[in-house]
Amino acid sequence: MKTAPFLLLFLLLSAAGQVAGAQTQVSIAQALDYWITNCEKEVVSAAAAMPEKKYSYAPVAGEFTGVRTFAQQVKHLAANNYRMAARILAQSPTLDQEAETGPCDVRSKDQIMNYLKGSFSALHRAAESITAENALLPVIPARINSEKQNTRVQFVVDAVAHSYDHYGQMVEYLRMSGIVPPASRK
Repeated sequence: MKTAPFLLLFLLLSAAGQVAGAQTQVSIAQALDYWITNCEKEVVSAAAAMPEKKYSYAPVAGEFTGVRTFAQQVKHLAANNYRMAARILAQSPTLDQEAETGPCDVRSKDQIMNYLKGSFSALHRAAESITAENALLPVIPARINSEKQNTRVQFVVDAVAHSYDHYGQMVEYLRMSGIVPPASRK
């Protein structure tokens, strides 16, 4: 993850710039939560825009063999959010989160939407726990001195960057289904 330090710097500077005009000091938790909130707005609105009958949609024309369905994209994104929230809180992720697929019994659009919204709630709660003192401390003992991400800030960056990656795929699926994504509507 060689771009992570640059992404982190950009994320923190952007968040600081967003709140600089307010003339009040914000915490690192608030600065990071700003980006979780922005990401949540885009992702949840895109997931809501896809009709339930299209949640099983996956493109087939071109080089799309074996790609996730729209539902699988959303569940994967949410499972990663839950996993990153657990890591921020120095907890062990569940098996569904580690497998990155989400729970097998979450199938309908309503269930998937609730799972997705819950994943962002978990990220918000986890971000609240981040302080200037613990933001850059290693969280997982086995990863100390490894090249794997291991700080609370890195896990927030992972969740937001990963969510936006899948948001882009969700937007493409919406457009391929003839649906204008909410962020593109006037």
